[in-house]
Amino acid sequence: MNILKASRTYSGLLVIGDPHLEARVPGFRKDDYPAVILEKLRWAIAYAANNTLLPLVTGDLFNLPRSNPNWLLVEVMRLFDREIFFIYGNHDVHENSLSNDDSISVIAEARKGCLLGENAVIVEMTNGRQVVVGGSSWGSALPRKMALPFEKGPGMFVVWLTHHDIKVPGYEEKGYLRPKELPGIDVVINGHVHRRLDSVKKGDTVWLTPGNISRRSRSDAARSHIPAVLRIDGVNDGSFACSHVEVPHQPYDEVFHEAVIEASEEERSSIFVAGLAELESRRTQTGDGLKAFLEKNLDRFETDVADEIRKLAEKVTGNE
Repeated sequence: MNILKASRTYSGLLVIGDPHLEARVPGFRKDDYPAVILEKLRWAIAYAANNTLLPLVTGDLFNLPRSNPNWLLVEVMRLFDREIFFIYGNHDVHENSLSNDDSISVIAEARKGCLLGENAVIVEMTNGRQVVVGGSSWGSALPRKMALPFEKGPGMFVVWLTHHDIKVPGYEEKGYLRPKELPGIDVVINGHVHRRLDSVKKGDTVWLTPGNISRRSRSDAARSHIPAVLRIDGVNDGSFACSHVEVPHQPYDEVFHEAVIEASEEERSSIFVAGLAELESRRTQTGDGLKAFLEKNLDRFETDVADEIRKLAEKVTGNE
């Protein structure tokens, strides 16, 4: 692992959760998502600059690994006009590891930000402390049992970015990695999970789940989620202070279309008719309406037929 040194002294860190930049409007959003999410990222980076914080991205910078137009890559390069570090998430890679065809590789090769994993960075804090930031991208193992790829000096505070299915309260249904003490690592900050969850402390390691800076899909979880960045200050003798800073955003009902509900005599028929009405009125660019409709109705068909319909839908919506 290469040990880099930050180019300047910082007062803290600013963690930006999973932007999911995209040129299309996802889900059932009714706003100009590409412009809105770029503005949120722009706001976060400006906030970091104005408060002398080192910006970090927890993965899924892009929602699609490769099918991003050049204008979007150019906008990201313009935004990353200062020191910034990131890991890659599952949406950033076409396979489980990074390749030259993935958009985030273009950003890294252009030296617009630095990819953690093969690199870690030592950050000098204004209070005289040193913070080391490393990361394990999607599909990469976390350091265990003092297997840090560098020597931890006295008084050094270690932050590790991850993008994994961590089994924390509120995400038990999907998580498979259980939080545990990772000797030598003070804080693990996990992306991937779109909503903010409570911290978990295992031994001397604190696990944080800050959630996304936006709301991509129409759901109860998205309705209650407040887009925010995570600010870490006051690192001192193994302790730290963290706070969530709200990112400017519109009310949920102004962002998402309402679900279309139509009454019918038969409940089964009602679901089908309501789904058709949703498809007709919410023709989303990413085909989320079609996918939701199919998931509610594919059990009408034999398994092999349903699988073929799903494959066809993926081809039609460009989400292979």
